[in-house]
Amino acid sequence: MAFKNKTVLLYFIFIFKSQANEMQFSAEINSAISSANTSYATLSEKKNTTLENWIYIDTTGKSELSQQLSVIYKISSLVYNATLDGNESPISAYNTYLGLESRLGTILVGRNDTVFKFSEGNIDLFNSTNADIGNLAAGQTISADAIWYYSPKMMNIITINSTYLMGSNQDSTTEKTNAQYALTAVMGDKNLTEQNYYLATAYNKGIDNINALRQVMQIKMNNIYLGGLYQYTKSTTSTEKNLKGSTYFISLKYSLDRVNLKAEYGKDTSGLGWYFTNATGGSTSNINRSQYSNIQVKQITLGADYMLTASTRLYSQMSFFRGRYKNSGISNQLKNDNILTFGIDFNL
Repeated sequence: MAFKNKTVLLYFIFIFKSQANEMQFSAEINSAISSANTSYATLSEKKNTTLENWIYIDTTGKSELSQQLSVIYKISSLVYNATLDGNESPISAYNTYLGLESRLGTILVGRNDTVFKFSEGNIDLFNSTNADIGNLAAGQTISADAIWYYSPKMMNIITINSTYLMGSNQDSTTEKTNAQYALTAVMGDKNLTEQNYYLATAYNKGIDNINALRQVMQIKMNNIYLGGLYQYTKSTTSTEKNLKGSTYFISLKYSLDRVNLKAEYGKDTSGLGWYFTNATGGSTSNINRSQYSNIQVKQITLGADYMLTASTRLYSQMSFFRGRYKNSGISNQLKNDNILTFGIDFNL
């Protein structure tokens, strides 16, 4: 425990030194209370009324090597000091990389969101909460020991991006294809500022034990944001050999001054999202899901945000999960799950 405390202290000492060297530091602190019928979606991994806490800290920097070439870097972690889980593991690895940036594009090496995950843009209105689209949509993966390439924005419209995992570095217990990579083509602006539309096509080969194709769209019309995601996913794991199907989400947000009203509907027939996996024994179990069929999981989330300041957001949301499937032809119903959440999010 003493060693882990020293690790935390050294991390923060590094951050303050980074500040002195004009590196950028940011942090996000999220604290919420939720009430759920099951533990399948909650961040606390517990049912009933629980606290859901997480802290994200981040340092980024850029150093010019020449007028055409720069080194860029990022060091970030999730901190769980506010939870009992943090007693043993106060810091969790998060996006950390070193890269080169030029007019020909950007190359990163390290740990980061795969380009397949990043293709979601901002259509997930409840990102990083118990209503995250990852509950239904597979492939929301942060990969390590990998290489990323991001092209420059061609004609100020389109970028081509990729993630390639170094196979020999990956977990030896993971079932892998010959190559693990992801590719995306992105048009528009995910923040909907430079353009009022965002379009993405993404393909995932082998990463996180799935092959998947994804289409994403979001548009802005005055104060209304409308988004959609469609994905077809197939498992590459022998114990899930028959798990395949479609996932889609529709999201709608209305912004009025400091208030955001949000609604999201999703449906999944692949059974490869977090929710169905947790509902049928979890990802670390030895359960053979190869006989599962006729999977259907639905999610509806309604919520509202209120911006107290530019850095502080109050939020509330209500999620409804319903599901069913067959195991060797026998019908099974997932327990109805309703999750009510109130939280506060602070950005530094």
